[in-house]
Formats: sequence, C-alpha cells, structure tokens
Amino acid sequence: MAPVQSDVHAELEAQIKDVIQDLFKVMVVTSHYDTSGRPSREVLTNSFKTLSTSLQTINATATDPTLTLPQVPPELVKYVEGGRNPDIYTREFVELVRRGNQLVRGKMRAFETFRDVLAGEMSSAMPELKADVDRVVEATKGEGRTTGSD
Repeated sequence: MAPVQSDVHAELEAQIKDVIQDLFKVMVVTSHYDTSGRPSREVLTNSFKTLSTSLQTINATATDPTLTLPQVPPELVKYVEGGRNPDIYTREFVELVRRGNQLVRGKMRAFETFRDVLAGEMSSAMPELKADVDRVVEATKGEGRTTGSD
C-alpha cells in the first residue's frame, strides 16, 4: 500500500473538518429553529445545502481513481466504533501475530525434529534406502545427514 501524499492528506483532513463543521451548524440551526419564522427556514435550508456540497466534495475525493487512499481494516473501524482505542487494537494485533508466529515456529521445529528422527530410523532399518532418505532430507532443507548408523 503506497503512502498517501501529504497534500492529499491535508486536503482530505480539511474536507472532513468542513463536514464536521457543517454538521455542527445544522445541529445548532435545528435546535434554534422557529417554525413560524421565515429566516429560520432559509438558514436551515442553506445549512443543509452547504452540508450536501461538503459531502459531495469529500465523496468525489474519496472515489477519485487517481488517488490511492489508505485502506482501513473493517475490524479496526468496528473496534473504534465500539469506543475503544485504536492503539490498543494495534498492540493486541501485534501480540496476536507474535503468538501465532511462535506457535508456527514451534510446529516447524517439531516437524524438523520428527523428519530427522524418521530419516535416521528409516536409514538404520532399511540401509538400501539411505541415499534416497538423505536426498529427501536435503530437499526438505534438513541437515543433509541422517542420525542412523552408517
């Protein structure tokens, strides 16, 4: 994933701030809306038009095929929507990956040991296959030797 250019990032940040500001303005105008007053209706209408324009602008930027925007994992979005800290999500994710890597590394070492023990036993039980067993061990990135009797 390519990093977002700083000018595009600043532009998107400004557009998001505009949308937030427009939403706030709509909230304020709505809370002070006077059903009988004509100016309140016009102000609210203009506020919604401004909000609509801001949303269209940010949508146009987000759907621009020439820009590469960063992809946010849906799990992270759900995590943040749940009111949790994204830094904690990152820390938990890294810890989970580290544990998974340790588990896989342990399994790989166990299979390597099993391969070497099996190769040694096969070489000692069937000396006529020793060359084939050595070739298989070497092809599977083993030590290139069996532990059986020579």
